[in-house]
Amino acid sequence: MNVEVFIPCFIDQMYPNTAINMIKLLERAGCKVHYNENQTCCGQPAFNAGFWDQARGVGEKFLKDFSGEDIIVTPSASCCGFVKNYYPKLFENSAQHNTSKNIGKRIFELSDFLVNKIKFTDFGASLDGTATYHDSCAALRECKLKQEPRELLKNVKGLQLIEMIETDTCCGFGGTFAVKFDDISNGMATQKLDNALATQAKYLISTDMSCLLHLEGKINKENLPVKTMHLADVLVSGW
Repeated sequence: MNVEVFIPCFIDQMYPNTAINMIKLLERAGCKVHYNENQTCCGQPAFNAGFWDQARGVGEKFLKDFSGEDIIVTPSASCCGFVKNYYPKLFENSAQHNTSKNIGKRIFELSDFLVNKIKFTDFGASLDGTATYHDSCAALRECKLKQEPRELLKNVKGLQLIEMIETDTCCGFGGTFAVKFDDISNGMATQKLDNALATQAKYLISTDMSCLLHLEGKINKENLPVKTMHLADVLVSGW
């Protein structure tokens, strides 16, 4: 299967190895991967901040960059959910309206694509230790994903998954929310990490690097005994 990959801007700039690992997974699953070097952002930050005109301009570039017919796979449920659910609203009553609806049908978050689209769930990964999982708001509510990441993790040899309480509660990031309401955001991160630490897990895993970026900052600042890992990074462990 031919697939396009969309690498969100913050992953490109801050966690490029996660993007590379996603491509490794897709290739091991038998996909022919294409990366359009012209791609930038999907427009979600501007949209969430209320700057719809600017978001529309970025979105138009996204539609142009991914104007083919191939499936698009991304390591971010947040960006995927935005394109799926909000592009039709962003481009409503415009020449791009139908295009925006069609691209929403072609874009998949990584675990959704692997489990539901091509049914490839065992990558021969191995990672010794215990882990707990954070259900990001975007994965759970925008992309309707819950079991898919867990289906992939259960095939990682040596890894024991321990569910934390309130795993589906927001971590407090929310993009610009963490900047505008930093005290509330910090309190939510504290609650999320307290729940994760209560499991005594070595790893905190999620589909969304944006959530993990937020939590990682607090982990590093307070020297907490847990390591964040994106799902893609876990699935290439031990290769």
